[in-house]
Amino acid sequence: MNFAAEILAGIPAELPGEKNRNPELSHAPVRRAVLSTAEKKLALKNALRYFPAAWHSELAPEFLAELDNYGHIYMYRFMPDYAIYARPINEYPCKTIHAAAIMLMIQNNLDPAIAQHPEELITYGGNGSVFQNWAQYLLTMQYLATMTDKQTLNIYSGHPQGLFPSGEAAPRVVVTNGMMVPNYSSTHDFEKFNALGVTQYGQMTAGSYMYIGPQGIVHGTAITLMNAFRKKGFYGKDTAGKIFLTAGLGGMSGAQTKAGNIVGCITVCAEVNPHAALKRKEQGWVDELIENLDELVNRVKLAQNKKETVSIAYLGNVVDVWEHFDEEDIEVTIGSDQTSLHNPYSGGYYPVGLTFDEANTLMANAADEFKNYVQNSLKCHAASINSHTAKGTYFFDYGNAFLLECSRAGAEIMAPNGIDFRYPSYVEDILGPMCFDYGFGPFRWVCTSGNESDLDITDRIAKEVMEEIKLQAPVEIEQQVQDNINWITAAKANRLVVGSKSRILYADAEGRAKIALRFNEAIKSGELSAPVVLGRDHHDVSGTDSPFRETSNIYDGSRFTADMAIHNVIGDSFRGATWVSIHNGGGVGWGEVINGGFGMVLDGTREAGEKLQQMLFYDVNNGIARRSWARNKEARFAIEREMERSPSLNITLPHLVDDKLLEGLDL
Repeated sequence: MNFAAEILAGIPAELPGEKNRNPELSHAPVRRAVLSTAEKKLALKNALRYFPAAWHSELAPEFLAELDNYGHIYMYRFMPDYAIYARPINEYPCKTIHAAAIMLMIQNNLDPAIAQHPEELITYGGNGSVFQNWAQYLLTMQYLATMTDKQTLNIYSGHPQGLFPSGEAAPRVVVTNGMMVPNYSSTHDFEKFNALGVTQYGQMTAGSYMYIGPQGIVHGTAITLMNAFRKKGFYGKDTAGKIFLTAGLGGMSGAQTKAGNIVGCITVCAEVNPHAALKRKEQGWVDELIENLDELVNRVKLAQNKKETVSIAYLGNVVDVWEHFDEEDIEVTIGSDQTSLHNPYSGGYYPVGLTFDEANTLMANAADEFKNYVQNSLKCHAASINSHTAKGTYFFDYGNAFLLECSRAGAEIMAPNGIDFRYPSYVEDILGPMCFDYGFGPFRWVCTSGNESDLDITDRIAKEVMEEIKLQAPVEIEQQVQDNINWITAAKANRLVVGSKSRILYADAEGRAKIALRFNEAIKSGELSAPVVLGRDHHDVSGTDSPFRETSNIYDGSRFTADMAIHNVIGDSFRGATWVSIHNGGGVGWGEVINGGFGMVLDGTREAGEKLQQMLFYDVNNGIARRSWARNKEARFAIEREMERSPSLNITLPHLVDDKLLEGLDL
């Protein structure tokens, strides 16, 4: 069968032969065996229900072997024979172009050039899944190929429940991931129910089909890093020869080295997985790859003396780097960490003292011993960082639960009050007050034609819009607007695209809507040759309630509530989103965050123009309103400015309380 026929077939009519895993691809770490005998039987029944009873006797032992060997049933036999990547939209069989766009985005998430563990359907973060198994992928693609614009597909943690009648204005797909009853949202619960095949960890943009490769985080990382250097007084003056030390070259964190080059510093990024490090080197995201610690020290000293801009991947453990740099008295200007510490005991963090292979074996076969290794490593990790910060290093938590897991391990990481961490989250210090509170966040788009020329046109349009906005921008946001003009100007030269022809740009509600309207007009006129998909990272102004990251700069006590993310998804769904998603977990871990996202297809129609204005406006301003109510002064400024610009917006504003009044009370 050709590609279109295979998509339309869904679960094949005849049982395909067994398939072996591709040894050239990176594979997910083995998950812990957590099921009882009775629960293993239930997991098998849950997996076999996707297939005719006549196949069960052959599939049952095979699926049991996957469960025993890998800790999860992936159904490798049903991996498609065709290559998975973002094809031009006209190659997808469909009855509505909006469904074809979603198929394109799903395949982009699973493209081996992008996905961290593609054969396990994991896009990034160690366990950020698009689907739980290959049957779910096959059925979802079949449903999308046959749905009309008066149907909506429900996705329950990767499982396509089916097509339901709806209207043209309704979302085409509604996605949920890991939405557990609150008392069943511990890490143990995730391991159990995921092994049973009834829930999954969708991360943020993995399970919502909006991942665009490392580019998706490069911009946020570059914004964060340049502002970190600004805090040290270097950015715009002398970042050359200054060191940014971090860890992780996986799906998301591969962006760090590229961002360092854009900002103009020396980036040293440690990575324990040889496949991940080599992949980033081959893709051009890393300049040099070094495997010897002494060689790394000599290379870094040379780069400092010559004031180079260079990105270096060190194949080894970052704890060794921190400690060795301390011994060698190498000055680290900026420090952070981007390992997947939301998933510390299942491959998200590799402890010092073990090789990569030793760690993978231990985490699967001796979980308690491996946990001790991780916690001891975190204590050493934090101690070395403390030594560097005493010398002047600016260290921030990059939202990967580093400080949280260090505190749980008993590391010296708490502030003197015993409540707060001694180091800020990057959202507390940088992205929150400088970007999110003003409404600036990671707006992104994908040119579904697959043509480089279309991407060039969208870059030009976006730059023109931002330059027009800057002419009238108040002084409070001039820097944000200019940073993004600089970004989009250099985007093509920085070779950011992996997979789909996509782009990201931090913009506020005004910028997003104006850029999107110009795109829609260009599609209508034929200047752009095919529809454009709009989206964003969930890591944004409104999409995520995450007390240790996105909402860490909410100080009114509400940062542990999740109303904003829920409102955002519901509000986007009836204002015109093509698909919406809501997840438990993402970034900082299962049970620690609720996050939501959307996708919107621009097809050049009047309806698309109306939808984008309503939805993008709400998607941003819902979060600014919440941040303003928390008494964040930047958000108060932004929402009052928006009410002046939009008379139909009427937001409840807080009355400020004089702290001296409260100090005089007998509390």
